[in-house]
Amino acid sequence: MSDFRENRQTPEAAYQQRAEQPRVLVVASGRQTGLWVIAVLLTVIATAMVLRWDEAALSRSAYAQALSTGAGPGIGVRGIYAFTGQLDARSYGLFMLDVDSGTVWCYEMVRNRSTDSVYMRLVAARSWMYDRYLEEFNAGSPTPTEVKQLVEQQRLARQGQASQPAGTAPPPATGAPADELKLPTSP
Repeated sequence: MSDFRENRQTPEAAYQQRAEQPRVLVVASGRQTGLWVIAVLLTVIATAMVLRWDEAALSRSAYAQALSTGAGPGIGVRGIYAFTGQLDARSYGLFMLDVDSGTVWCYEMVRNRSTDSVYMRLVAARSWMYDRYLEEFNAGSPTPTEVKQLVEQQRLARQGQASQPAGTAPPPATGAPADELKLPTSP
């Protein structure tokens, strides 16, 4: 029992003995490797965003994007398109659009009696080839001409205010008779 007491050391002596022994230091390099991988990937992503690699093999543009940017073939710009839609509260129709000839037409799905089979009836058809040349037709107020007049009145009023010295009254508005459109005043 006396041997046990003699071999026992004080805590300070045990600490001193451990500090004098050579140690092997192991560095965990796995954590640094992970950080380097993240840094490289972020660099690649930032470079791709700056250079806009839109047409890369893994990130092709949609057909509509390719059409508007001029890259790739013009897919979907010709032919006949069909889509359905509601005509009124109880009937539906099939709309057909021919891009090449510039026409649109509509069929209604109808049946005479509840026991009859459904058939298609032509409801309307028209060409829009010459519609694009109209500037005003069946347009609600304000018409494009009225909007143009309002913009011109506003522009003249601003030019008149900018050219006047401070504190003087603006000159009477010109350009439109008194009974025509006037620029609305804000409250």
